[in-house]
Amino acid sequence: MTVLDLKSGSLSLRVSSKGGLVLGFWKETQGESVPLLRAAPSLDADALASSCYPLVPFGNRVRDNRFVFEGAEYRFEPNTEWDSHYLHGEGWQADWTIDRQTVSTVEMSFVHSSGGTPYVYRASQRFALDASGLTMTLTVENRGDKAMPFGLGWHPYFPMTPQTTLQARSQKFWTEVEGWLPGERTDIPGDLDFSVPAELPHRWVNNGFEGWNGKATITWPERRTVLTLEADPIFKHAFVFVSDTGFDPSFKRDYFCFEPMTHLANGHHLADLGDLKVLAPHESLSGSVRLLPEAI
Repeated sequence: MTVLDLKSGSLSLRVSSKGGLVLGFWKETQGESVPLLRAAPSLDADALASSCYPLVPFGNRVRDNRFVFEGAEYRFEPNTEWDSHYLHGEGWQADWTIDRQTVSTVEMSFVHSSGGTPYVYRASQRFALDASGLTMTLTVENRGDKAMPFGLGWHPYFPMTPQTTLQARSQKFWTEVEGWLPGERTDIPGDLDFSVPAELPHRWVNNGFEGWNGKATITWPERRTVLTLEADPIFKHAFVFVSDTGFDPSFKRDYFCFEPMTHLANGHHLADLGDLKVLAPHESLSGSVRLLPEAI
């Protein structure tokens, strides 16, 4: 495991080769270090305790751990002890190799070739700090011998204070059913309408948002800080997660997740693949997200 600290102006970033994780992202303001992502509790934290982890070769779950594509049936094996589904791909559990690094950038990669999934691929991440913010780029290359549907995403954890608001415009909402799976497409509920800045509900939230416009704004009035998330057009969807003490007894309503995704959860079972991208052997899929902080 290699942990690297990057710096550019007032911004600092900590990343780990374990899981390809972000462990912290901060802005120095008037002598105070303001967390822009939830800080990991330790250098060896796993993905679920991290600041952000990658979703590759796709995010979320596939119903029944199976799908049919181009006449062939494919199956997955669960990759956690607490979920019966294969979850979020391998990236968040893989050992990544540091390929290049400078004081303000790092590139890392890993190759998956067998075990638990029919996917064979190479994934890479690039983290780049500059004076305005952080750019994260995720790329996946199909290294298998057949075309397969791929997707990308990230699972960032944002600090949640009592006055935190989120603004992110989307077109549709997906309900949740048993097994933490998406149910059906419907209108966005009132307490999850983030077309204007709104607080996160005081309840469990684990839902996909379809037709996201690629921009989200998180405001922390107590910290006089705003963070704008801008995603490449390929990220057409997002997932919002707010935990509860039933799922996590230690939850203190101190974080939430807003997850940019190129595709819908369970897209393998949708007629249009939910915007999963079919990659022929040696083809690649890539996209970037920028996190841009400013004082208010």
